[in-house]
Amino acid sequence: MRRLAALFCLTLLAHGLPAARAAEPYPDKPIRILVGYAPGGSADTLARMIGQALGRQFGQPVIIENRPGASGNIAATAVARAAPDGYTLFLGSNATAINMTLYRNLPFDLRKSFTPVGMIGSFPNVLTVTPGFPARTLRELVDYAKHHPGQVNFGSSGTGSSTHLSGVMFEQQADVTLTHIPYKGSAPALTDLMTGQIDVMFDNAPSSLPYVQSGKLRALAVLSPARLDSAPDIPTSAEAGLPHFQIKSWYGLFAPRGTPEAVVAALNAGINKALSEPDLLARFKSMGVQAEPGTPQSFDRYVNDEIDRWGKIVRTSGASAE
Repeated sequence: MRRLAALFCLTLLAHGLPAARAAEPYPDKPIRILVGYAPGGSADTLARMIGQALGRQFGQPVIIENRPGASGNIAATAVARAAPDGYTLFLGSNATAINMTLYRNLPFDLRKSFTPVGMIGSFPNVLTVTPGFPARTLRELVDYAKHHPGQVNFGSSGTGSSTHLSGVMFEQQADVTLTHIPYKGSAPALTDLMTGQIDVMFDNAPSSLPYVQSGKLRALAVLSPARLDSAPDIPTSAEAGLPHFQIKSWYGLFAPRGTPEAVVAALNAGINKALSEPDLLARFKSMGVQAEPGTPQSFDRYVNDEIDRWGKIVRTSGASAE
């Protein structure tokens, strides 16, 4: 009888342990956000800003771990294979959506391997030219390119990147032919743009605006429906007669598929609260970044649309990567 009672107690304890663990508050240890790019870029900067805000809210450290390589695929793969407990997150972007078509054999599927947590921010690309370039406006650039087919070159952060595909879209929208020069990242391309080694670039606002504001580059257009509050003197592409030439980059957090809904909800609430902080919003504004609060469901729909949208552009460009 005593032996049966002991077994009964052990059974109760065994069944009670998972429930006790499930009831533990989230988070009760540090959270990691994996970033697929090197420190110092826009991805790293936004990740650290949102990580600091989440750390203050949750009372736990949020560690930013940079794992650059393969346009963010190394970091994405690590998170896709991580435990779905909310302690390992991935900073995804429009580049991640592009990679779904650009790469033939990815070890993850953005639609199936992750749970979208929440969007953080977005920002338009800016069309910039080297200071000595003859065109002073977007319309003048179109005219110049039409009269000099293939002679105007544009740099990008790599084949298949949004900076490359922006150039492809420009060629389609303006009916011109440019020469694409891919680089290994935006930094060397921007350096060559400033020194006149290349003519044009379609880089994101956080990367290019500091050089525009310092006079090292000239901005011909911001590729968005409205002008930027941080750079109101730069006209939009629509004002120059190209209303459909709009490119928006974005960043958001993803968790491994199977992460509990309550954990996803807590993280999403934390992101949205962070995106209401005046100090963070002021920093976003200075960078040309628009805060994008929302639900996991709305982010999921947006990501699916982005995969389809960029997929068409990648196929048109003929770009591919292994």
